[in-house]
Amino acid sequence: MSQPQSPLPSAELIMTCERPTGSVGTRDMDGAAEDGAACAALFAGERNDLADREPRWNDLHSAIAATVGRALSVRRMRVVSEPGTGYFRFEHACTVQNLAAGEEVRWLTRRRARGLLFPASDPWTFDDRLVRYSIFSGPGAFVEDLLGEDPATVKSYADACGLIWKRATPHDEFTV
Repeated sequence: MSQPQSPLPSAELIMTCERPTGSVGTRDMDGAAEDGAACAALFAGERNDLADREPRWNDLHSAIAATVGRALSVRRMRVVSEPGTGYFRFEHACTVQNLAAGEEVRWLTRRRARGLLFPASDPWTFDDRLVRYSIFSGPGAFVEDLLGEDPATVKSYADACGLIWKRATPHDEFTV
């Protein structure tokens, strides 16, 4: 059962993983990101530099790097519309941070997702025991995180993530 609570930050949950973990992002918009300075800089031509990670590096990136350092994979799948929104282009360009942390990233267009059932909210799965659901508003603003521990639900989410991963295109082969 899912219940409103103040779940541990994703970084802390990732650090507790004993098996590979993954997340699925399905949003086409993030009003806060699209209106932010980083997004404006990207559209003005600024690009992220892997050698200069500090301006955008955070606790989640550090947790992912530590988890990958323990020989566990961290996978991120992004399901996107075509043509892509401004947020989608921003997210694609910023993926260098995820890659620098050691995360594996794949992209799946909604057209190629046809026939797949996937989560209504953006989930992280942890050790086949826990799902963290991130709930967003229509314009993409963060609302809350919920945790779910029901074994059947966790398995359903993990299975969906596996199917999405198999069909998705690796980041370095996916063009915007």
